[in-house]
Amino acid sequence: MTETQTQSLSQPFMDLAEKYGAHNYHPLPLVISSAKGVWVKDPEGKRYMDMLSSYSALNQGHRHPAIIKALFDQARKVTLTSRAFHTEQIGPFLKEVCELSGFDMALAMNSGAEAVETAIKMARKWGCMKKGLPQEKAEIIACTNNFHGRTVTIVSFSSDEQYRRDFGPYTPGFKLIGFGDAEALKAAITPNTVAFLVEPIQCEAGILIPPQGYFRQVRDICAKAGILLILDEIQTGLGRTGRMFAFEHEGIRPDALILGKALGGGVMPISVTLASSEVLGVFKPGDHGSTFGANPLACAVARASMKVLRDEGLDERARKLGDAFLARLRTIKSPHVKEYRGRGLIIGIELHPSAGGARRFCERLMQLGMLCKETHEHVIRLAPPLVITEKELDWAFKRVKKVLEKTA
Repeated sequence: MTETQTQSLSQPFMDLAEKYGAHNYHPLPLVISSAKGVWVKDPEGKRYMDMLSSYSALNQGHRHPAIIKALFDQARKVTLTSRAFHTEQIGPFLKEVCELSGFDMALAMNSGAEAVETAIKMARKWGCMKKGLPQEKAEIIACTNNFHGRTVTIVSFSSDEQYRRDFGPYTPGFKLIGFGDAEALKAAITPNTVAFLVEPIQCEAGILIPPQGYFRQVRDICAKAGILLILDEIQTGLGRTGRMFAFEHEGIRPDALILGKALGGGVMPISVTLASSEVLGVFKPGDHGSTFGANPLACAVARASMKVLRDEGLDERARKLGDAFLARLRTIKSPHVKEYRGRGLIIGIELHPSAGGARRFCERLMQLGMLCKETHEHVIRLAPPLVITEKELDWAFKRVKKVLEKTA
């Protein structure tokens, strides 16, 4: 088969997406037609290592057998009923996700952004019902460079101009402070403040990690002020950082936790907002919901996904492999690199602006059979499935080293 004939297998699919799809994504120029574990293939049969994991939705790897089995077993029974009825999956799922996280109660939705919206509504309603705030006065503090989703309400408190431009008018009631600045949080709290919504690591902003001890200070400040500490662990949760939840690195507990992505094992979208019964108990029938939220198919998949995380010790695996991989990366001497940083298996390689942007490095890595993605223009994000092996990480390291050292 000639190179032209080989290329023609993928190109029609990319052409169709470009012609009929809204241009709200800028994917790398390849088509993925099959996947297993940490590897994917294109229609031409070329194999690539997935070092993105669908933005940490594939912590358990592509098509983990136990998760796929749960999908098919449940699909043969019932897939959707809406929450107008009970199912055999919703109750056990809620119990298991609460036991995994240590919270009393959970409210399940589909996407991460929906779970963030749930947390925002929960915090505002809690402020009115429990703190006695007047209607429409509740304030939520968030951080600059945050990424919590792309709904109009969420982009209303984004500091990224592209996420906001042309989408106003914006939802009021939010205040931004610098990430990692505990004193700024203390100064921003007013009698109308109900919550501080924050990511343990700002992944979309370039794998930004706050100073050690920051979250212990934040936990103390929120407790003394009587406001909710809400952690968005949609990307950092479920083993990614070397602990089941990133907040465990500082030995704290938030008042509410938001999970998504890997909760569905890379198979079904499902998300949850978790909190105490006092906080999530403010919702009454009709306040909030979703037709597909907590559908039996997604719940069955999520139960299998959590079991895989526990049974295979993927959090500990991420810690050991991530620490070793980051240490090896730091041995690479490249004039392009400003900093290597990460925790567990979420790693960012920040490049100097003079390097010409991270995308060209990601494209070069793709040519060498490794898939990753740039974030915030100058950072290469590496986040493989947590089932990756030492041998496979060694394979990846050699390609990263080659690209960083040899690219002009």
